[in-house]
Amino acid sequence: MKITILVDNNTFIDEYYFGEPALSMMIENEDEKILFDMGYSDIFLKNSQTKGINLDDVTKIVFSHGHNDHTRGMSFLPELSGLFGKLVYAHPLFLNSKRFEELDIGAPKNIDWVENKFDLNLQKEPVKLTNKLWYLGEIGQYTDFEKREAIGENFVNNQWQDDYVMDDTAMAYETKEGLFIITGCSHSGISNICEHAKKVTGNNKILGIIGGFHLFDLDERLEKTVEYFQNNNITHLYPSHCVSFKAKAYINQFIAVEEVGVGLEVNV
Repeated sequence: MKITILVDNNTFIDEYYFGEPALSMMIENEDEKILFDMGYSDIFLKNSQTKGINLDDVTKIVFSHGHNDHTRGMSFLPELSGLFGKLVYAHPLFLNSKRFEELDIGAPKNIDWVENKFDLNLQKEPVKLTNKLWYLGEIGQYTDFEKREAIGENFVNNQWQDDYVMDDTAMAYETKEGLFIITGCSHSGISNICEHAKKVTGNNKILGIIGGFHLFDLDERLEKTVEYFQNNNITHLYPSHCVSFKAKAYINQFIAVEEVGVGLEVNV
């Protein structure tokens, strides 16, 4: 499997791609080319072109959740985009309206538009995308230190309710050495995601993780997350997007952290 970072907060020196506080990746496995999220603006299109990646070759699209830093890029697709018509996997709640302190933070398009432009497959249940790659569906609660916290509100059953981002999902790739986890923001908790991946695949070994861990503060949650990584002998960590510098620095004291930026290629 090959993962290419198309959008991230970070860019590398002497590699001239665009960055933004958002996320998008290309995942290549077997004959599949899977676009994971679309970032916030049109830079996933620009960076793909600069990188020499033809998005027309994408076979499937997966959205990690419905926040606009992962979905708003769809607003910039050209009228004749080669992505239109492709099979899209996402949680059933990912297109629900979302707001934070009256600010719209949800996907830019409604379900009618998305269903018209794509082959939309909304799934709570896990789906095997290739022989070794999984869409994990709705993430369960497995740890006592990653309780879901509301991030603004979402519009459900004709009313605004606290949004616990139940649409947050991730992917898992099966290797001989264990599972490699691919996350968007890990609103459901990166350890919960790992435990859910174990349950879905029946594989109890985690090799590595790439993506957002949603860790910012030096607090008990961070400490227990590192303990979880250590207890599970997770050796390959690529924290990106929604992980603060101080959180990365703390993790790096115990497990070597790889630098992530636009253009990075990871072969698993």
